[in-house]
Amino acid sequence: MSDWTLREELATASGAVRWDRFGDPGGDPVVLLHGTPFSSYVWHEVAPALAAAGHLVHVWDMPGYGSSEMRSGQDVSLAVQGRILTELLAHWGLAEPSVVAHDFGGCVALRAHLLHGARYRRLALVDAVALRPWGTDFFRLVGGHSHVFEQLPAALHRALVREYVASASHLGLRPATLDALVRPWTGERGQAAFYRQIAQADQRHTDEIQPLYPTLDLPVTVCWGAEDTWVPLAKGEELAGLIPRARLVRVPRAGHLVPLDAPARLTSELLAFLRS
Repeated sequence: MSDWTLREELATASGAVRWDRFGDPGGDPVVLLHGTPFSSYVWHEVAPALAAAGHLVHVWDMPGYGSSEMRSGQDVSLAVQGRILTELLAHWGLAEPSVVAHDFGGCVALRAHLLHGARYRRLALVDAVALRPWGTDFFRLVGGHSHVFEQLPAALHRALVREYVASASHLGLRPATLDALVRPWTGERGQAAFYRQIAQADQRHTDEIQPLYPTLDLPVTVCWGAEDTWVPLAKGEELAGLIPRARLVRVPRAGHLVPLDAPARLTSELLAFLRS
């Protein structure tokens, strides 16, 4: 999937959302959620493998991310993303899909389920942002001074984003992959959107649901890169311990970007979980 293009669009209160689905129309539905500062492209190796295994795979770029709408004054907070996921599930006609969520997509999936009534058959959380405290030192620095960073010259901004995104991988990203992840954040619109989503990040959106994790009553697997420097493995262990009967899978030689560092291993674990 070298040409990762989302062909469909849904108008929402937070802007147009680009989405797509592929695989067997009669297959068990799976919804993939990306995190920040990424897009659905993080699944460009895992998604086709799940589709080839017989699943109907749904992918989407959250408002303010990837190919979805980016605009001044846009609300791209975790609270909004959880409501939009619920809206998308209804639009797709999915009553109880399996959900796989990476990074802050984990919080989005959990909020949609715990606060907005979205029902899942199974939930896989991959290096999820779900527990306090969260945010790298860089993330907190930018969040506190986003108005300053927004004024960086374009070349310096692009270099900063490339280094930041690259640091999420343990093995190192292929140049074309890194380019695809960085591209949405370039240009006047993309640069403003990059700092907007960091400025709106707020730990209260996970604090609100963290006490509810012990009430989760569905199969949950927690997959974590053993070399994750953004959200260390200890957080994965803590999260799995809070969710009844959750299974923890440690992925060796993978950083925070497990879907790109270890796509084959992650796909194997997800297929086993989806079929269990």
